[in-house]
Amino acid sequence: MNITVRVSALVYPTEIEEKVRIAITNIFPVELSLRNFGIPQLYGEGGLESLRKLHMLLRDLRILDTSRRIFMNNMEGNTIQFRLNKQVAFVGKVNYPVGEESLGSIHVEISSDVEEDLIKIIDWLAPETEGGEPVMEIEL
Repeated sequence: MNITVRVSALVYPTEIEEKVRIAITNIFPVELSLRNFGIPQLYGEGGLESLRKLHMLLRDLRILDTSRRIFMNNMEGNTIQFRLNKQVAFVGKVNYPVGEESLGSIHVEISSDVEEDLIKIIDWLAPETEGGEPVMEIEL
């Protein structure tokens, strides 16, 4: 299974770069580099391993149903794109903002060469639930 995870967040002048870096790596343990296109941006890439912490957090925070809906609704072809709140990620939690936030969000893109693999990733990250509990857990 060939999965690519890309994460990025703009670092606005009112923000401290290290705090944005912590927010991202609290959820996605990836190596980040600083790119500058007018506004500095932290960017990193990883594979399946970079999703393991998110996998655990979705269960700990009991947000599997919401996460599954977000992932399914934001899947286009062989890519899923969604945003996470930077401030919430800074404290090691997950929150999906409704729209772009004033200080920007963490942008996440999960892609695969094969669309079926992406469905497996969704089933692994956020399986269907019954009474808030996963119906079936799969290993990846």
